[in-house]
Amino acid sequence: MSSSSTLPFTRLVKETEIAILSVLRACYLTKSVQDTLVTKDTVIKADKSPVTVADLSAQSLISLHLLSHFPQDPIIGEEDTSELRVNAPLREKVIGLVNGGFEKEEGWGKDKHYTEEEILDAIDKGNAEGGSKGRFWTIVIDGTSGFIRHQQFAVCLALIVDGVVELGVIGCPNLGPEPAKIGEEIIPNGKGVLMVAVRGEGSWSRPLTSSTYTKLDLPSSPPSSNPLTFLESVEAGHSAHTIQAKIGELLGVERPSLRMDSQAKYACLSRGEGGVYLRIPTKYAGGKEYNEKIWDHASGNLLIHESGGICTDMWGKPLDFGVGRTLRSNEGIVAAGKDVHAKAVEAVKKAVEEAQK
Repeated sequence: MSSSSTLPFTRLVKETEIAILSVLRACYLTKSVQDTLVTKDTVIKADKSPVTVADLSAQSLISLHLLSHFPQDPIIGEEDTSELRVNAPLREKVIGLVNGGFEKEEGWGKDKHYTEEEILDAIDKGNAEGGSKGRFWTIVIDGTSGFIRHQQFAVCLALIVDGVVELGVIGCPNLGPEPAKIGEEIIPNGKGVLMVAVRGEGSWSRPLTSSTYTKLDLPSSPPSSNPLTFLESVEAGHSAHTIQAKIGELLGVERPSLRMDSQAKYACLSRGEGGVYLRIPTKYAGGKEYNEKIWDHASGNLLIHESGGICTDMWGKPLDFGVGRTLRSNEGIVAAGKDVHAKAVEAVKKAVEEAQK
C-alpha cells in the first residue's frame, strides 16, 4: 500500500475536496449526536423505519454545502421534512445542530447562520429523481438502526454523472484502521476512518483525524491466513440470512459472518476484510419485494471497483445507477475480490434455485 499526505487525485479535485469536507463535518455531527442520543431524538417514519436528528441534520448540512458550491447540481437524499414540519422540538434540535452545535473548521464558513426555512429546504432538495443524463449527488446517513444501538453507521456521499458513479466518499465514525473483528456489530473498534474513491484513480483511506491517505488494494482472493468470511447486515429483515447461510456452505465458509449496519461493510471489504459482501433480497426467503436505493450502494460500489474488486447484483449484472432513485434494474448485491466474485455469484444462483424448489 502507498501513502500520501495530499489529496491523491487529479480529476474532480474540487468536487472531491468539497465532498470530503462535507462528509467529515457530518461525521463529527452524527458522532456527537450518537454519543448523547436519547429517545426523543428518534422518530418512526411511515414506512416503519427509524430516523434521528442526526440523519436529518447531516443531510441538511451536506446539502447546504453542496448547494453553495454546485448550485445547479440536483441532489438525491433519503430523508424529507414531513416529520420536521409537524414536530417543533425535533425541528429546533435539527436547526441547532446545523447552525453550529459543534466546532466549525476553517473553510466551512464559521459565521454562516441558516434560517429555519433554508435548513428545511436543503433537506427537501434531496427529492431529485436522478436518471441516465447529467450529474447529481446522492446522500445517505446509512445504518440508522446501528446508529441507535451505538454501533456502526456511515455517512455516504456520491457524485453520479450520466448514470455512472464517478466519486464516492464514505465516513465511518466507529471504524478504526485495524481490521474489524467478529462481533464488530456489538463493540465498535475505532475512532473513525474516511474512504474516498474517484473513478480511474483508485480508492484511498484515511483516519478522520488525519489527512494521510493510504491506497486500498483488495486482494483477488483472501490470504490463506484469513479464511473467507461473509459481510452481512445485522438484521435479517435487510437480507435473506437463511439463503446466505446456504451460499456459505457452497463456498466452504466456516467462520461466522461479520455483521454490521451500513456501507461500513463496503469499507471493510475494500481493506480485504471478510471476502464477500452479500445482500440477497428477503423475497427469496418469503419476505416482501424491495428495490435497493441508489444512496445505499453508490459510494460502496465505486470503492470496491477502485480497490480492485467487483461489485454487481446477485446475478452478476452491473449495478445501474441511471434508472432513478432505486436500483430497480438489479436484484441483490454481491461484492468480492476478482477471483472470488464469480464463484460467489454461482453459489448465489444455486442457493436461490434450491430455496425455490
